[in-house]
Amino acid sequence: MVIMDNNGISVISVKYFAQNGKIEGIEDLKDKCTSNGSVFIENPLVRRSRWRSIRVMYLTMFLSSVSFSICMSSIWPYLKLLESSASTDLLGWVVASYSIGQLIASPVFGMMANCMRKSREPLVISLIINILANILYAYLEDIKTHRVVFLIAARALIGFGAGNVAVVRSYLSGATNLKERTSAMANLSAFQAIGFIVGPGIQTAMVPIGYPGPVHMSGLRINLYTAPAFLSALVGILNLLLLFLVFKEHRVLDEEYSHSIQDPGREEIPDYKPDKIAVASSNIIFFVVLFIFAVFETIGTPLTMDMYAWTRAHATLYNGIILAVGGVVAILVFIVIKILSKWVNERLLLIGGLICCFLGFFVYLPWGNDYPSSQMANIGPEHQLPKNGSWFTVIPSDKTIPPHYNQSTTAAPGNSSGSGSEATGCPDAYQWCSYTPIVTLSQFLCGTALICIGYPTGNVMSYALFSKILGPKPQGTMMGILTASGSLARTVGPIFVSLIYHAFGPRVTFVSMCGMTLITVIFVGFVYKRLVPFKFEKGVEPPDQR
Repeated sequence: MVIMDNNGISVISVKYFAQNGKIEGIEDLKDKCTSNGSVFIENPLVRRSRWRSIRVMYLTMFLSSVSFSICMSSIWPYLKLLESSASTDLLGWVVASYSIGQLIASPVFGMMANCMRKSREPLVISLIINILANILYAYLEDIKTHRVVFLIAARALIGFGAGNVAVVRSYLSGATNLKERTSAMANLSAFQAIGFIVGPGIQTAMVPIGYPGPVHMSGLRINLYTAPAFLSALVGILNLLLLFLVFKEHRVLDEEYSHSIQDPGREEIPDYKPDKIAVASSNIIFFVVLFIFAVFETIGTPLTMDMYAWTRAHATLYNGIILAVGGVVAILVFIVIKILSKWVNERLLLIGGLICCFLGFFVYLPWGNDYPSSQMANIGPEHQLPKNGSWFTVIPSDKTIPPHYNQSTTAAPGNSSGSGSEATGCPDAYQWCSYTPIVTLSQFLCGTALICIGYPTGNVMSYALFSKILGPKPQGTMMGILTASGSLARTVGPIFVSLIYHAFGPRVTFVSMCGMTLITVIFVGFVYKRLVPFKFEKGVEPPDQR
């Protein structure tokens, strides 16, 4: 039996009442009755349709992640190509523009899904925006003026299209019961992580295309920077086809809330209010989790170029590989989370994830007496900055910085040889290069591994707890708000890390992240008892909304 609501959405968990050993015409199911005399039965055909639609949501999340991550390792050299004088401060704004777009779009798409009581339409609109934005990103070289402005606009529109994450997670919350929820959320986050793997992997595979690439003419340029954007547009079109051909609207009425329905013929949950403190706390925790990720994804390329004197092409290649491997680690973490969540409290897993992130940033802290190579290699010893090995030194008070020096010639992106080689090493404009020890490659890899364990754990647990705290009502708007809080973190995070890193270097950057993560762990301890699934109070009948 399947009940259709006024919008044609199948309510697939149907309640039958046991009377005299029978369940309204269905024999021999007495042993399946619940303690309140009810049982939930789902048509096998509807169940298959429901899980096909859920898998389309998995794929939508995957393609959204690919669209985001496929350009991340090359966005800094692409920015330098479009604007040779660009600094890491500007990089922060370029990276943050994606999250600003998502910040605006997430509540909008969430409310749209709630008002329409459908998910397909908001998803279709978001994908069309994403496709057009990626095409704009690929054609930036043909724009003669204000290229950086159009780059920021393109990334903001890609982020606006990624606001569909709120709709995806809202649909998943409504199409699964509480027992399925954590596992389904883990699967969704796993596909998101796979997207983060495949994206940098595709970018890495496209490095041999080089620059200017095989096609370099007015109106069409295919190179290592634009090819990923064209591919993102193609996968967006594929996603649209799946939404129209495979996806169906489904909604589960969970057994845990069955006693709230006073009329057996109605499948409508009465009005209620979830714990406001738990809701607000979940948004704060999720903000920090996404802030951690924003700092991590922004700092990688500039840090490795400064610490290890990598060229733009090398930074794109090596960071793509590192992010891809990190994504594999994240997928393994999601598999472990699905198993552990059956025996370990989800709140403890959340705390464990945050502690791993804290340890990751702690490992990043620079130690020792080795310093990064400077771009001021052509300056005589009398002008070299003195080095201070003290760990506690943040800003040297007895040092003066010589005038700004630049390399006499700079090569095109990807060219690192010959007399026109690009300047590499720690830029002479950074005062901290002279007194901040290098973050060794082993440190960087170990810290990245810890964050790749901690971040996905915190991400999944935040979403799973939040969806359970909200209860059985449609969650589009609230998921939009949660996604917006994450987008706000990914807006502030890149700007924060770019400004702090530019002014003070990796030491202050990572110390501040350690402090923020530790405070969040303490905060979770304070609200621990409130981060529990919503339940109607036993013995209290919910108000009749008829």
